[in-house]
Amino acid sequence: MLQKTTKKMSLSVSKRKICIVSATRAEWYLLRNLCHEIQNDKDLSLQIIAIGAHLSHEFGLTYKEIEKEFKITKKVEMLLSSDSEIGICKSMGLTQISFAETLNELKPDIIVVLGDRYEIFSCVASAMICKIPVAHLHGGEATWGLIDEAIRHSITKMSHLHFVATKEYQKRVIQLGESPLRVFNVGGFGLDNIANLKLLSKDELQKALNFTFEKRNFLITFHPVTLEYQSSQKQFQDLLKVLDLEYKKENLGLIFTKSNADTNGRIINEMIDDFCSCHKNCIAFVSMGALNYLSSMQFINAVVGNSSSALCEAPSFKIASINIGDRQKGRIKAKSVIDCEANFKSIEEAFKKLNDKNFIKELKNTENPYGKAGAAKKTKEILKKINLENILKKEFFDIDFSTEFEK
Repeated sequence: MLQKTTKKMSLSVSKRKICIVSATRAEWYLLRNLCHEIQNDKDLSLQIIAIGAHLSHEFGLTYKEIEKEFKITKKVEMLLSSDSEIGICKSMGLTQISFAETLNELKPDIIVVLGDRYEIFSCVASAMICKIPVAHLHGGEATWGLIDEAIRHSITKMSHLHFVATKEYQKRVIQLGESPLRVFNVGGFGLDNIANLKLLSKDELQKALNFTFEKRNFLITFHPVTLEYQSSQKQFQDLLKVLDLEYKKENLGLIFTKSNADTNGRIINEMIDDFCSCHKNCIAFVSMGALNYLSSMQFINAVVGNSSSALCEAPSFKIASINIGDRQKGRIKAKSVIDCEANFKSIEEAFKKLNDKNFIKELKNTENPYGKAGAAKKTKEILKKINLENILKKEFFDIDFSTEFEK
């Protein structure tokens, strides 16, 4: 008698491949916690693509910061040794060519991008043509003084999933025609770093930075305003003049983080080096790293310049921010943020407000409008469970404005 035996067939279910794309230190600072969440999930496979300034000697070879925690799946060269308008346009073209080849090699199920960089625009354009779904972080925000404004909203229209930082930004993405079912308000990604990192003590930080904190200390980051014809050099020179006056009143501790790879960024970095060479207890970094940067916020009087971190992370430390010019114009801001124009008189007045007793008192009640930690975990769960079938086919979501127009 023949016995019929049945063999159990084990079906191997392939892991969903989530590909994180990062071009700069600022992006990586916000993406690293999401990478940890993906890497620690047994049902997901993490891919990391490093491009742009990460691979540049001039900007600190910051891909090495990534490699301290993760394996980089692919490095894509694209940054030319020019920050002129023509040089950046050429870099964008080179990125799109190289990134398409990388996508064809890695074949991710979905790519994740953040923000509004021109390099990221090229990556997303390639993904769209290659029929790879795109998840976009920190969309719906506004920076009216930058080309980033148009780039960010363009990335939104090429993306399929949206993870935003506030309810207002969620509404704006929907206003751009994106389905509410695909727009998720998860909060600011930078807040995960504040919650998850064990920040350094003052002694530990001073040793790490080779720097001594004074009675008054400032953390300064100033980037070019890419839609203004007024020279970035002139704007930054006015800030340095105010800092010089403040320095003469009493010794200051000044920590500069250098500009990114935008038009005229190199001019600003040269001016920082010249200023630091003439002032004691003044130090500059191409990249501080998330731990040193956030640890510094514990011991400073204000974040100064036009970086988004002054608006998104600094309020969690209940410290002041001096926001100069139009680079962040349009963003949601806490009451701890002092807005001023990019000229000597206005910047000087902003520094005077730092000493206002009522303002100092109100700092203790500062609430961060970008929410609380948890964005990375929420996003990972959605990326893991979302149905990707037919996700590439998008319909424009219309909002009924008829009542408003009839008023």
